Amino acid sequence: MDIEMKIKGLVVDPISKMPIVVLEDPKSEHMLPIWIGVFEANAIALKMENISTPRPMTHDLLRNLLDRFEIPVEKIVVNDVRDNTFYATIFCKYNDDLYAIDSRPSDAIALALRLEVPIFVNEEVVKKAHSLKFDEDFEDPEKLQKWLENLKPEDFGKYKM
Repeated sequence: MDIEMKIKGLVVDPISKMPIVVLEDPKSEHMLPIWIGVFEANAIALKMENISTPRPMTHDLLRNLLDRFEIPVEKIVVNDVRDNTFYATIFCKYNDDLYAIDSRPSDAIALALRLEVPIFVNEEVVKKAHSLKFDEDFEDPEKLQKWLENLKPEDFGKYKM
């Protein structure tokens, strides 16, 4: 079963200094942190902050291609986690057939924002994520969860492009 989630925000991991996109289930308030690359974080941040660029960025280009060829994206799903790596799928329709396209979660999320399509996370991924090993300060999943829960709205503004 898939759970629809929203982007709570972008933060910087205090240990690794890598960006984290935080997804949240608005119904249960469970959060899922996904460590992402700087370029992908910038692509997400640009759209979240409604900052336009003079030329299309990669995710804008992909959106433009999908729009031009009338290929609707129905949803994206973060569908697996293996060896601390998350996996996602972009679901597109073409000629009445549904296609599942493999993607990094960060790219799928950046595209979902641009297309305004829902972001889902497989329930098993949420369960597995609670047992992941993180940096030394977050060896204990409960410590990470507590850190995420204690984030204030102003903490999400700390990610700088």
